[in-house]
Amino acid sequence: SDRRAIVDVFQLGELPANEFFAFAERSFRLFLLGDVDRHAAQKFSSGGIRVRRFRGRWWLAAIRPGGKPDGMWALPKGNIGRGEDPEATAVREVAEETGIEAVSSGKLGDVRYVYTRGGKRIFKIVSFYLLRYRRGRIDDLPAAYRHEVDVAQWLPLEDAPRLLAYKSEREMAEKALTALQEAV
Repeated sequence: SDRRAIVDVFQLGELPANEFFAFAERSFRLFLLGDVDRHAAQKFSSGGIRVRRFRGRWWLAAIRPGGKPDGMWALPKGNIGRGEDPEATAVREVAEETGIEAVSSGKLGDVRYVYTRGGKRIFKIVSFYLLRYRRGRIDDLPAAYRHEVDVAQWLPLEDAPRLLAYKSEREMAEKALTALQEAV
């Protein structure tokens, strides 16, 4: 049944890029456990946990989105363009929002959620990647991106599960810390 299919798909976890898009197309048609909403907006984004080792600790680049209160930290992310690779999107978007260039160390996982904007339900999937610092200065952003980001700042990675505003992003930070600890 449609209800069983969407439950199975949501339990798959990480998916390769080609399967990711096929999954997303099918899941939107089966929107929210059988509550089919063929008019729901569909959004795909990629983001990154950009990390750097400094003074014996891992740090992550976090942002305070434009217009949000002090202390409201989030992970940088952005929409995947048509034909754009999700991993390349993560590297690009995180550079635009933090001012730091990085290289990807691979996918951490996907976050799925539904929100409402203008009275319309939007189903969103965000793929997160572990990104290693390459060069740049945190918060050195072009003026064109200042409307999206009030400030970018390094936060201790081990504190991210307490400091990040969104539960799903806190979970991604925990995955990043685990992956880095296992790599040592």
